[in-house]
Amino acid sequence: MGQTGDTAPIAELLDERQHLLNVARWMLGNGRAAEDAVTETYRRWYTLTDKQRTGITEPRIWLTKSTGTICLARLSVPERPLPNPEGKGPDARTEFDPALTEEISDVLLNALNALSPTERAAFVLNDVFAMPPQTVADIVGRTPHECAELADRARRSLRTSRAHPTTPREHDKIVRAVRQACVTTDPAHLVSLLSPHATAFFDGGGKIRALTRPVHGSEQVTRVLLTLLAPRPHTTLHLNSANGRTAIVVRHNDQVAAVISFDIAGHHVTHVWAVMNPDKLRSWNRHHLPSHGHGPRGD
Repeated sequence: MGQTGDTAPIAELLDERQHLLNVARWMLGNGRAAEDAVTETYRRWYTLTDKQRTGITEPRIWLTKSTGTICLARLSVPERPLPNPEGKGPDARTEFDPALTEEISDVLLNALNALSPTERAAFVLNDVFAMPPQTVADIVGRTPHECAELADRARRSLRTSRAHPTTPREHDKIVRAVRQACVTTDPAHLVSLLSPHATAFFDGGGKIRALTRPVHGSEQVTRVLLTLLAPRPHTTLHLNSANGRTAIVVRHNDQVAAVISFDIAGHHVTHVWAVMNPDKLRSWNRHHLPSHGHGPRGD
């Protein structure tokens, strides 16, 4: 929204409000609290003078920063009420918002609630909404580097809290099967390897055109993975260890282009974490890694 003052197409204004609600819901995990945060955001907007508002060239960015700051402040309040997936308790405000649970499972919401306020904010703003590092830093009140570390710590915490114990051998077996399904472009096989509620996150770091929102559901994740890993000349899929577990390493022209890790529970993939950010792949490209796996796209 770059128009003068408050003049903009109604569709753009509605899209702007929905964007702010999405940010607030992911950060707070509660529909009513999100509505309150967005209402406060617009209240702050209208407390600005006409001259101040006119001087804001990107109102959407200003509003997003305000919403994030408001949510972070509310996350930091001691003993804040947490969402209750069963809707129990006297406070109706603790129920999960139906609109939010269409995008994110109750289990993942509970895992997000286990993060510190700054970790949750950094993860949501960076991984879910792919906001520029400086914008995330302005909201969280840390440097971009510190925010990147917070987001990394949040990812590790989420993986630990979400993943049920799976032996390395079982994990390796399932990841090999996922790779094979991608190599042969077999959607039925790939769907069978994923949990019905599987979620995929894509980290492009704003430096490659990656998906900016998580993808949910086995069929949707399958479609995205098969599109992302579609056979192309000079592109190969290898198996290597990442964080102590088997992962798929995608090479293009012998450069690592993506590292895809998996959380597995009950013999099914529950989470896919695709790192495509060139900055985070530098260590992978410093030396030629040995690869494992079989097939025309593996060796």
